[in-house]
Amino acid sequence: MKTNLLALVSAGALVASLSVATAQDIAAGTYNFDPAHSSIAFEYDHLGFSTSHGLVRGVTGAVTLDPANPANSSVEASFPMSNLVSVAAEMDGHLRGENFFNSPDGSSLITFKSTAVEIDDDGDEAKVTGDLTLNGVTKSVVLDVDLEKAGPHPMTNKPTVGFDAETKILRSEFNLGQFAPAVGDEVEINISVEAVLAE
Repeated sequence: MKTNLLALVSAGALVASLSVATAQDIAAGTYNFDPAHSSIAFEYDHLGFSTSHGLVRGVTGAVTLDPANPANSSVEASFPMSNLVSVAAEMDGHLRGENFFNSPDGSSLITFKSTAVEIDDDGDEAKVTGDLTLNGVTKSVVLDVDLEKAGPHPMTNKPTVGFDAETKILRSEFNLGQFAPAVGDEVEINISVEAVLAE
């Protein structure tokens, strides 16, 4: 029930951009996430009775692309705890309370910074490794990223990339393992991101 999303988003951005740049000769430069069309969804087992879901809104980040050498590309992303919401306001308060993030005002920041990018031979899938800092703990995570589309945005004509990414984390590794294993320790994370070339 945690927000690894940041990691996913960041990683995804990097991978998608790299794939795009390589496969479609998109210009080198910095691509910014579009917060209105980027999100992170997560899910975990609740006592074996149900699957609980949550969403992170307003994820911000930037991907720096090096089409000539994708391995030199990088990505950073972040969002405050206040952007993480569950299906109920009561649960939101619980997640921000002392049993978990201990951030009642939602100001705690979750960050991700890539450390390596590996793109497959086809250029439309990648593994992005990066440091995810969550609840004051930093761990390395790997994101599996698929490039969905790259090209001029139909409304702005600006170079744009879109990608989906997924990963899994153990919340106990971030000192967030309360009530495990009754409440699942493993959290599945799915990310969808659009990023636009900065002017």
